[in-house]
Amino acid sequence: MLANVWRDGTVNVLALAGGVGGAKLAAGLEAVLARGELSVVVNTADDFDLWGLHVCPDLDTVMYTLAGIANPETGWGIGGESFDALEMLSRYGEDTWFKLGDRDLATHILRTARLRAGETLTRIIADLSTALGIGSAILPMCDEPVATVLDTPDGPLEFQEYFVRRGQRDEVLGMWLRGIGDARPTDAVQEALAVADLVVLCPSNPVVSIGPILAVPGMREALASAPVPSVAVSPIVGGRALKGPADRMLASLGVEVSPVGVARMYEGLVDGMVIDGVDGGEGDRIEALGMRVLATAAVMRDAPDRARLAREVLDFGTGLVTL
Repeated sequence: MLANVWRDGTVNVLALAGGVGGAKLAAGLEAVLARGELSVVVNTADDFDLWGLHVCPDLDTVMYTLAGIANPETGWGIGGESFDALEMLSRYGEDTWFKLGDRDLATHILRTARLRAGETLTRIIADLSTALGIGSAILPMCDEPVATVLDTPDGPLEFQEYFVRRGQRDEVLGMWLRGIGDARPTDAVQEALAVADLVVLCPSNPVVSIGPILAVPGMREALASAPVPSVAVSPIVGGRALKGPADRMLASLGVEVSPVGVARMYEGLVDGMVIDGVDGGEGDRIEALGMRVLATAAVMRDAPDRARLAREVLDFGTGLVTL
């Protein structure tokens, strides 16, 4: 019986995350767990190259958030950032559609140099996280390059082209992952899963944040067969996404925009769903899928909210093993 032992002893948690919502819950989990008990597997399918630099938006959002330096207004980037380099690029005539701050550039410069020297993304992120004082393990979903490509009425779009440059205004008709066939879960991810007592799918976009992680060959099967409970937190509250275009994506792909729709995407993978109280009436439909349900205040407005939700997720998830 694991219920509540995370408050008294060691409980290793493996979280899957991408984007601001995932980073927030990851920060809450890190705040209430002991140092070293949390591993976060992060989506890398939104990575891309810009001005010769390799940019990893989801990895960096999680890393900056756990380091306590993320921009509190946007949830991404670094707080108190300057943009002198970007302003100079603009003077040179460059289209500065993707906002890279000066300190953020240091991350991209160093990561790119080390990748070109033959190091793995997993090793690089581990070193950068350590330098920022992060006690949790931040793990890329794979070391092979994978790219999310979205089918739209105007043709295929790379994810950052859709998400940032075009402001998410295009209808998403489908999605495919370039390079996913060559990807594999890293040794670090497999080792973290092997010692995990609980798996948590954070409230990230199920299509383009959690979806690519689960699409890495062997990943979904490994998670589904792990002999530990797993819990997903819905990113949809009251029919809307808390952050980003998840609601519009789900609708255009024919998925019900509700915690039930998200639960169906995770059917056979998770034992429990955490939903906001406003969606409490959907509990019976989710339980019909074979999942237990926790309805609570799932919106994380500040650090205390993140820690509170993390405690509730841990209590709920670790208790599921006795069911």
